[in-house]
Amino acid sequence: MDRLQVMHMFVRVVETGSFSKAAREFSTTQPTVSKQIAATEERLNVRLLNRNTRGVSLTESGALYYEKCKIIVRETEEADNIVRLRQSQAQGMLRIGTSVAFGRRVIVPLALDFMKRHPQVQLDLSFEDRYTDLVSQGLDVAVRMGKLADSSLGSRYLGVNPWVMVAAPRYLKKYGTPKKPRDLSGHAALIYSSVLGDDVWRLISPKGEAVTVPVAGRLRSNNLSAVLAAARNGLGIAAMPRYVAADSLASEQVLEVLADHSLPEQEIHAVFPSPKLVPGKVQAFVAYLQGRFAERWWETLPKA
Repeated sequence: MDRLQVMHMFVRVVETGSFSKAAREFSTTQPTVSKQIAATEERLNVRLLNRNTRGVSLTESGALYYEKCKIIVRETEEADNIVRLRQSQAQGMLRIGTSVAFGRRVIVPLALDFMKRHPQVQLDLSFEDRYTDLVSQGLDVAVRMGKLADSSLGSRYLGVNPWVMVAAPRYLKKYGTPKKPRDLSGHAALIYSSVLGDDVWRLISPKGEAVTVPVAGRLRSNNLSAVLAAARNGLGIAAMPRYVAADSLASEQVLEVLADHSLPEQEIHAVFPSPKLVPGKVQAFVAYLQGRFAERWWETLPKA
């Protein structure tokens, strides 16, 4: 038995005046407690307690030892309580990782709103489109798109990220509006190369049938803002996450193309280093995110 626990037992024997009562508190037997205190006396070569049929009393040395043990035990309990409280509450530095476009347009306004709700939390936001290892990067939580690979990470499903095809009204007026997926092959495609770099767009028909269409165009980019800007400028038809096009669709700078067809949706997950002993700040942030990705979530984002 470790020395700290024996000190704790000694303190409780003194405070309860009984080996038996102390033993019940520690879910052990009276002989075990008595043996541990006796071993301590032998180690210190001093009698700490006077024992008789009426109970126990402190010797002079025992009184000095009790005062020191009491301080140590209470400091240890306070240290445990501080850590437990920090683990259970949303406070401290929360390090969040996410992709560039999704982070800037979606996670930033959500994170700022979360900060307003939890004034004891500080945020460190990292934006990176390539895969990052949470542990080596020191991240508490990351928001990721797509299917998750099997791993030891903790994760929570948040919702889906739908995609849409758009084009400027003047482009459609000049080159015509596609009526069927195969019509896309005759149009200038604005390709987001991070996802659609294989020059093949995959659509789902109203009947749920998968349709693949080869596309080509003059512009490709790994930056969604650049692809959207090209679409607004009438340079072609773009496929992108709906949250990116939402404001431009609302202002009719671009119009939805083949609205009766859908593009594959991406799952959105929050991931964190371990599914066990998740800190309170991470639990609070993930719970907050789970309430923000309902249907048409891009229309209800807080203002950054």
